[in-house]
Amino acid sequence: MAGEEVAVDSGEKRLNELGYKQELRREMTLFKTLAISFSTMTLFTGITPLYGSSLRYTGPACLVWGWVVVSFFTWFVGFAMAEICSSFPTTGSLYFWAAHLAGPVWGPLASWCCAWLEAIGLIAGIGTQAYAGSQVLQSIILLCTGTNKGGGYLTPRWLFLLMYIGLTFIWAVLNTFALEVIAFLDLISMWWQVIGGTVIVIMLPLVAKTTQPASYVFTHFEMAPEVTGIKSSAYAGILALLVSQYSLYGYDAAAHLTEETKGADKNGPIAILSSIGIITLFGWAYILALTFSIQDFGYLFDPSNETAGTFVPAQILYDAFHGRYNNSAGAIVLLFVIWGSFFFGGLSITTSAARVVYALSRDKGIPLSSVWRRIHPRHKVPANAVWLCAAVCALLGLPILWINVVFTAITSIATIGWVGGYAVPIFARMVMREDDFSPGPFYLRRASRPVCLVAFLWICYTCSVFLLPTTYPISADNFNYAPVALGVCLGLIGLWWVVDARKWFKGPVRNIDDVHKNGDGSAHDNGKV
Repeated sequence: MAGEEVAVDSGEKRLNELGYKQELRREMTLFKTLAISFSTMTLFTGITPLYGSSLRYTGPACLVWGWVVVSFFTWFVGFAMAEICSSFPTTGSLYFWAAHLAGPVWGPLASWCCAWLEAIGLIAGIGTQAYAGSQVLQSIILLCTGTNKGGGYLTPRWLFLLMYIGLTFIWAVLNTFALEVIAFLDLISMWWQVIGGTVIVIMLPLVAKTTQPASYVFTHFEMAPEVTGIKSSAYAGILALLVSQYSLYGYDAAAHLTEETKGADKNGPIAILSSIGIITLFGWAYILALTFSIQDFGYLFDPSNETAGTFVPAQILYDAFHGRYNNSAGAIVLLFVIWGSFFFGGLSITTSAARVVYALSRDKGIPLSSVWRRIHPRHKVPANAVWLCAAVCALLGLPILWINVVFTAITSIATIGWVGGYAVPIFARMVMREDDFSPGPFYLRRASRPVCLVAFLWICYTCSVFLLPTTYPISADNFNYAPVALGVCLGLIGLWWVVDARKWFKGPVRNIDDVHKNGDGSAHDNGKV
């Protein structure tokens, strides 16, 4: 009909108001966005690699109830981020939020710190998926070739590194294609984890010849000071919670895709909170299934067992199926399901990492920004940013050839960088004047400040505990290198800011010249730095 206006997507409208034009394809639905967000968190990838170490510190009780405690506080962070996402549906997400919420004076510094924390965390996050995925592959190969007791093949360091780099390369290749391919794979990932997780949660306790009593699972506390060197029960309990703290983040992935999501001011917050809800329930069920199915606690960590004591969940699966059927075929199949989760998780994190690097490059915050901000002319994805993330991730894995604490360091860096990036915009939202905040459809109103305060304090606690030593006495073989690596990296970034970047980095840079007009014709600039 003549004169009829084409409806503008609410997320695109808000993006234009903030000073950005629509460059990426906005064709992601709520379900697809939720799938990518859920795939980034993943059911298995956080719990599986750290389950054994957390179990060793205090036994099952702290591990099981720790998930409940961490989930409770994670909801505060999720609600705080959902409110901000609703107001600022941009692909720059956290660092864009920090710039606008901190105001014109502190905005550039806030966005600088947040952007680099997030970039470091996400790139290291790719490494955690590649390392743990290689660890699962190592167990699969070992069981397929006869187990550790039957002359099976335990991959040496050089081959482990090749598997690590190979996964990183595959994720980069897949992320170079159109976003529809990634979205489709993430839809598969969601169902893979939901169906696979359900099968494992139900089947594992049923297959196990014996199961632990509920009193053991929910109340048994058992330290191992002769192995960990930790004699303080409180300290051991803190370390036992690391598996939950490492697992319950990544829900900001939905925010990175808001410029490509329909109705992002509404669907972004829904995806964030829904992914937290799903992983909270499925994650606890997975922990319970593993713990109830333990056959011999001490044997899980024995270096002479069938999995060479390298991967506790693999040994639990092996004990269950071999004890029932006298073969390891079932364990291998379920390990492949778990490996698929790592594969899809790494793919999703690569997607998120590339979006952050692209957004920061778009605002000239990275050396050679003109290279990393280029969009593939055909597939409309930030291909150069994808390959930069993959290259840095590959370099992070090189120490695998020489030391044994690579996963500990990469995990700590990923968690501190990723979760630490959440703290900057949440703190800015907490201290800003309420009149300066332009809420979106999801608005906490009076609950906003208390929610942000609890979220901020929880993030500070989480970042602190990942810097702690995990084994005593401290030596070159078990030292947590994360404080050193982060200190050097953040120190250089801070020095760059003081010496040079503060003179030219102003945070998010507009690519729309026209200022949004109010209905009365007056100009207004929501959130301009």
